[in-house]
Amino acid sequence: MPKTSTLLFARHYGEMLLAMIIGMLLLAPVWAAAGEWLGLAAVFGRADVGALIMATDMTAAMTVWMRHRGHSWQPVAEMGAAMYVPFLLLLPPFWLGLVSGDTVMIAGHVLMLPAMLAVMLRRREEYGAHHAHPSAHPSARRPQQPSHPLVAALKRRRPTWIALLLTFGVWTDPFVPPPLILLALPGAYLAIGVYRRTLGDRRVLALQLTGLAAYLVLALVALSADENLARFLIGGGWLAHALWDLAHHRANAVVPRGYAEWCAVVDAVIGLTVIFLV
Repeated sequence: MPKTSTLLFARHYGEMLLAMIIGMLLLAPVWAAAGEWLGLAAVFGRADVGALIMATDMTAAMTVWMRHRGHSWQPVAEMGAAMYVPFLLLLPPFWLGLVSGDTVMIAGHVLMLPAMLAVMLRRREEYGAHHAHPSAHPSARRPQQPSHPLVAALKRRRPTWIALLLTFGVWTDPFVPPPLILLALPGAYLAIGVYRRTLGDRRVLALQLTGLAAYLVLALVALSADENLARFLIGGGWLAHALWDLAHHRANAVVPRGYAEWCAVVDAVIGLTVIFLV
């Protein structure tokens, strides 16, 4: 494949992985609630049933995304098979007591990655194009219509929606991150700034280093404080970094704007849940 096609192929693969993760994050709480309501929590908690439920979650999200991309039902079914087959191959050894439930889950996900790649390689021209292959879906042959203003606005806020999806479980099962994790917030900015070479201005570098020093002090104080005070210090630190993200997003400085937007939402969600829900 040409270089452009290879990049598009890799992008499609990444989109598939993201769809898989989103499906698990969104639908897992639904299954949990349904299991409690139907009195089937123990059944849904079995390793074999749980593996098939997880494959269903991933396939559902994958189907929505692939149809949105213009793929026909045949490649959708092939990708769905890549979700199920690895688990189905591992279930007989599990039932015979040859492997554990953890092995089924871990090995199933590991085998799924090459299975997805194999399915995509069967249709490399389709997955290596900007849109689905013209023969894949009738809508792919129609001229692209301008997006509705609301749809266009939602697309522009894609980092926000991804962040909300990835932090969905934080609302239902809030936790207090360890104080030293606070150092990862300014540390990520420094690492990205070094990689992108956006720290050449001494004032910018000094500001980032000052932020790291402030969070080091905050983390050390939280480590020595009592539990309640530490919780508010940690939550406040995450919320403060959300404001830091917004400032960098507006200035379009140091990190990509998409990252700053994504990070602001993640930081705000974690900070709010630590302070109000834990």
